[in-house]
Amino acid sequence: MTALFSAAPSYCSRFGVAILLAALADFLFYGQPAGITVFLFALLIAAAVVAVHPAAFNDGRVWLKPIALLVPLLPLAENVSTLSVSIALAALTVFALSLSGRLRHSIARIAGQIVLFGLAAPFRFVIDFIRWRRTARRFGGRRIRLAAIAVWVMPLTLGAVFLALFGAANPVIDYWLSLIDLVRLLDLIQLARIAFWLFVLAAVWAFLRPRLVRRIPRALPAVSAQAGKTATTIEDILFGKAAILRALIVFNILFALQTALDAAYLWGGAALPDGLSYASYAHRGAYPLIVTALLAAGFVLAALRPGSETSADPLIRRLVYVWVAQNIMLVISSILRLDLYIGIYALTYWRVAAFVWMGLVAAGLALIIARIALRKSNEWLLSANLLTLSLTLYAGCFINFAATIANYNVDHSLEMTGQGIPLDAWYLHSLGPGAFPALDRFLEHQGKTAAAGTVRELAGVRGSDEIWYRTIQQNWRAWSFRDWRLLRYLDTKEPFVIPSAIEPSMPGR
Repeated sequence: MTALFSAAPSYCSRFGVAILLAALADFLFYGQPAGITVFLFALLIAAAVVAVHPAAFNDGRVWLKPIALLVPLLPLAENVSTLSVSIALAALTVFALSLSGRLRHSIARIAGQIVLFGLAAPFRFVIDFIRWRRTARRFGGRRIRLAAIAVWVMPLTLGAVFLALFGAANPVIDYWLSLIDLVRLLDLIQLARIAFWLFVLAAVWAFLRPRLVRRIPRALPAVSAQAGKTATTIEDILFGKAAILRALIVFNILFALQTALDAAYLWGGAALPDGLSYASYAHRGAYPLIVTALLAAGFVLAALRPGSETSADPLIRRLVYVWVAQNIMLVISSILRLDLYIGIYALTYWRVAAFVWMGLVAAGLALIIARIALRKSNEWLLSANLLTLSLTLYAGCFINFAATIANYNVDHSLEMTGQGIPLDAWYLHSLGPGAFPALDRFLEHQGKTAAAGTVRELAGVRGSDEIWYRTIQQNWRAWSFRDWRLLRYLDTKEPFVIPSAIEPSMPGR
């Protein structure tokens, strides 16, 4: 009974906070554009997590955690995107686990906790409710029975009758009753809105009561001594010191051949074989070489396990250094290949992502060398790679990729430079408002040329898009720093005049 009464206030208070957050989410998001409200709601969730963990105030450094949380939440104020929301959710997860005393101290283990938290979050509310009901039954707590609800039927029914009679007899009460719009109240009861509330309740409840999925203990199979001896012998033959040494020699020779070819054709400018263009050479090699580098990294990690015989051999370590260095050159070559391809076929979101991915692969290979040289564990390597990935994604939240792609494609288009390929203006239009400045430069340039008539349709669509964008931005919920900067540009830009069609001259005039 004591456990029930001690747990009930905790559940009830958290449930009340969750209901309040759901109501605020309804006001901020339901049927509204997403903008600065996402940042504000993340701050509200953080405040609620602090409020339901009063024991955290015993730590004198508790205020450092909200200050640290503000850093990963700042991308939401810059721009709301899938990336910024994902970073904010991960940061809120770490914050909630930290206040509840469940956070690990290794970056690799923290990443695992975030994954486990995400797996448990959709079911936490239902599981906690079922667990609370079972606890109430176990300790003899009072249950909500049908009879307890039925006893209110008669009082409420007669109360409604008396209230109607009072309204007929008293003009003041009748006026108050007339202010109640039952039809509008019924309109508020919508299945979509109920689903929205349930979704928000389940989401915020996971932060208010942060728990992780319980891991299933691994069952260690019983292996006989003879079987163990056989497995060891096979491992020594296939992945032993001699096999790894020979593999590294072969791999270094193969990679040296590939590096030499790239040095000749990409860096040295040697003529390609007949029928093969630089664009084809660049496109065919960019992505397969990255897969090759990843496989090479996996081989290095498997071959040079910390404490193994191969990791202590000086010759093998030197061969690994040379091979990983060749892999880094391979990634740099892939980046150059992609740059050549983009110089011919323009820039897209996927090609920007490929640049970022290749840079991360190169950083990962460099960290492998650091791990071997410093004799660190694979957990250290995983933590270092996760930290590099996190910093890269965080920095990406502040980069306007739509504007970057649009500016590059306009500046390198056939219409603007006289070389390259024609600009895919409709792809720029699909990039959204971030492409407005680059598209305006293109339209103004085309309006001064003989091809002015070809931009009339695009200019009309551009004007309609701006009207739609300004309408959305009139709602304060849609505000962000990026949109604020774009609105300042639109307000200071001179209005673009759609070029009129050239009328044919009449004879004799």
